[in-house]
Amino acid sequence: MVKNATAAMFADPHATRPGGGGPAVTFGDAALAGDPALEAAVRGIVERVEVLLREAVDSADPVLNETARHLVDAGGKRFRPLLTALVAQLGGQATGDEVVLAGAVVELTHLATLYHDDVMDEAPVRRGAPSANARWGNAVAILTGDYLFARAADLAARLGPEAVRIQADTFVRLVQGQIAETVGPRGMDPVEHYLRVIADKTGSLIGTCARFGGMFGGLDPSTVEVASAYGETVGIAFQLSDDLLDIASAATESGKTPGTDLREGVPTLPVLYALADDATDPNSLRLREILAQGPLSDDALVAEALELLRDSAGLKRARETVRGYAERARTHLAELPDGSARRALESLADVIADRTA
Repeated sequence: MVKNATAAMFADPHATRPGGGGPAVTFGDAALAGDPALEAAVRGIVERVEVLLREAVDSADPVLNETARHLVDAGGKRFRPLLTALVAQLGGQATGDEVVLAGAVVELTHLATLYHDDVMDEAPVRRGAPSANARWGNAVAILTGDYLFARAADLAARLGPEAVRIQADTFVRLVQGQIAETVGPRGMDPVEHYLRVIADKTGSLIGTCARFGGMFGGLDPSTVEVASAYGETVGIAFQLSDDLLDIASAATESGKTPGTDLREGVPTLPVLYALADDATDPNSLRLREILAQGPLSDDALVAEALELLRDSAGLKRARETVRGYAERARTHLAELPDGSARRALESLADVIADRTA
């Protein structure tokens, strides 16, 4: 159940301005966590981030200008700058230029990874439009991702050497996670390996969003560490819940056609749990038989696998794992300053736990 308008905004994967072009940071008729000032502060920061994103990717080269704006103009949740803005409300400098810069840094970093991910996954579509690699080829897509990383680093430099170091450390983890995903478990327990990949590829950057929000929102260093731990943990839960929606949802709640991961041969957590299940009932045996084939190109097999997964112990166990991470994130919040911003962060953890129930 969505606890407040903040949770609704975070939960909606298609929350964009009419006609595209970035997020409409609207929180419904109710004030954000009952606090109009909080709503106005978050709205103002994210709108300024949106302007800065477009300025940052501008290039005199017409080809690079077009390719770099491709995903910026496609919109998206803007989950990362939203989290940065919301954590910043816990401190005393929540509407400063540094918070806006930080929000743009994390979003540009995220967008850069999408260009590279689409090349590695050979993805034809991103956010409802042809992916950059499908439209301009792999080389241009990779170079565009590199350009966005460079632009993010340039903005981070304006925030000082500590911000540059944090962004660099985050970039290291993003690359480590991608390499680990590419080479596979190599003798490690597949579930442990998968969760480590998620922590590096997704959790690390979302943890940095919360860290930047705390740093540039005026929180003391120990509280910044707590906020970062919350961000990474809730980020893992968010990614895992997206993976579950790819199986559990009959609609496109995750922004993908259900079964996309099965078609691509991506072994997400419910699949890994199902493959490790030693049950001998006919449904479990049949499910493991299908999943063992890897990428599924046959529509009938995808539909059968989805049906079996939705009733499987693996999906139930994966839901419990998501809820466990969400509850761990809430535990971190107990150490943060009380107020409407913290309650909004609590609601975010709740809705992530509930969205795949």
